[in-house]
Amino acid sequence: MAKTSEDLRSPLSRARGLGSAKDGVHHFWVQRVSALALVPLALWFAFSVAMLATGPADYYAVHYWVSAPSVAVVLVLFLATALYHSVLGVQEVIVDYAVGSLRLTLLLISKLLHAVIAAAAIFAVLKIALA
Repeated sequence: MAKTSEDLRSPLSRARGLGSAKDGVHHFWVQRVSALALVPLALWFAFSVAMLATGPADYYAVHYWVSAPSVAVVLVLFLATALYHSVLGVQEVIVDYAVGSLRLTLLLISKLLHAVIAAAAIFAVLKIALA
């Protein structure tokens, strides 16, 4: 049986050019820390929305709630943290299951989409809070 040039390559030469192996631990910890930060923020958000539902939860009540400076700051923190955690999770799924040029395309689309959503959500909160 004839050996191809691929069979004769060492494991190190096959791994070269596939990217750094030093980024995985950082990604792991950033994802865990963002998840930990989301616990109190998500509890605050769920409790606040539940309290809004006990009264007349119309447009003006939500507008008044978001216009409070403390609520606006925590809401922006919640949105930024949730979307950052989301982009990390989606990135992990894409890296695990997409191959070739599709991987890079999906990563770029994902990051762009998350950035647009984050900008729109934070802009909406700030527009209400600063108006």
